[in-house]
Amino acid sequence: MSTARPLGLWTAIALVVGSMIGSGVFLLPATLAPFGAASLLGWGLTLIGALLLALVYSWLARVIPADGGAYAYARQAFGEQTGFLVAWSYWICMWCGNAALSVAFAGSLGAVWPAATATPMRGAVCALVALWICTGVNLAGIREAGRLQLVTTLLKLVPLVLFGLLGLGYVQSSSYHPFNPSAQPLMSVTTAVAALTLWAFLGLEAATIPAGAIRDPERTVPRATVIGMLIAGLATMLACTVVLGLLPADVLQHSAAPMADAASRLWGPWAGVGIGVVATISCFGALNGWVLLQAQVPLAAARDGVFPPFFAKEDARGTPWIGLLLSTSLATALVIANYNASLVKLFAFSILLSTAAALLPYAVSAAAWLKMNSDAGLGRKLIAAGALIYSLWALIGTGTESLIWGAGLLLAGLPIYLWQRRSGS
Repeated sequence: MSTARPLGLWTAIALVVGSMIGSGVFLLPATLAPFGAASLLGWGLTLIGALLLALVYSWLARVIPADGGAYAYARQAFGEQTGFLVAWSYWICMWCGNAALSVAFAGSLGAVWPAATATPMRGAVCALVALWICTGVNLAGIREAGRLQLVTTLLKLVPLVLFGLLGLGYVQSSSYHPFNPSAQPLMSVTTAVAALTLWAFLGLEAATIPAGAIRDPERTVPRATVIGMLIAGLATMLACTVVLGLLPADVLQHSAAPMADAASRLWGPWAGVGIGVVATISCFGALNGWVLLQAQVPLAAARDGVFPPFFAKEDARGTPWIGLLLSTSLATALVIANYNASLVKLFAFSILLSTAAALLPYAVSAAAWLKMNSDAGLGRKLIAAGALIYSLWALIGTGTESLIWGAGLLLAGLPIYLWQRRSGS
């Protein structure tokens, strides 16, 4: 039993926290600088939306403790075709996101060791080395990947929380004035910040995906989802808000490593280097977690006959190696195809693809719970409806370009679905 289900509660929590805390927390303060303290309104909205989604996923995990997360919920509630679209969309989200995380790792390492990313080619090679190391760990087995996830999560979470708590004592209240330096309406600011911070909350559902590898999934997965989301969400909000209060707005807006710059200003250059190392570990840990997940959704869909059967092939250690290698190869192709671009542009492009593909599974999961629990209490219905509305609002808020990319990626999967249906008939 321990071999079949090697992941316990703490590893499941680490999977959620480690998947959520990646690059976003270290880069967001510079992006949010134009909004000043008013950015807290957007953070609050994103945190509330993420909590609503986490509760819905925790309820779904109790009712359907199956591999695949959002895919399994969509298939049971709406049928095979919707299940395919969610699985396809989520799979794209993961390997595109892994390209972004590998690039973020290279950027973080470059801040500590500039020679590693002195040229675009070196940056791309550095990103790909990290991506394939994580793939190698996952090929060794899900237990080994889970152990690495637990270690890297502790190595980044503890310093991040310490930075936030210690930094509170140095925050200057004047840094939060004016409250809204952008002079935009507060509603516009809240919407813009909520859209920007969404990337930092992707992964809250991570524990629902490898449910078949988690011990006592009916209890463990719901607890890990809510606990992990709250830990990661609050730690990220704390750290970003402290950075806003430590650096002048004009400095913050042009900083390539805002948290490291804030640490350097407080405690000297060694502290900035330390934060750079933590950022590098953070990106590597998040990459490991998402590499673990990227083969699990296709595996679940292939077992149900929704995806091509080769995705369901496992080695002696129970690793879906074909799906794992194919996903990493696609992420590799995305990095190579854009390696001439700057790391920042490649990161932004990968995020665009990943975020667009992640929002559909969120919305469908909330709708699935509402459909399958029509006799639930009013409170839970309101929470699920709130999660659905938030997901749709976020989907629209990503902008026209994201919606076009998302629609194009979904259409690209339809020939595979039609071919799979014909093969299975």
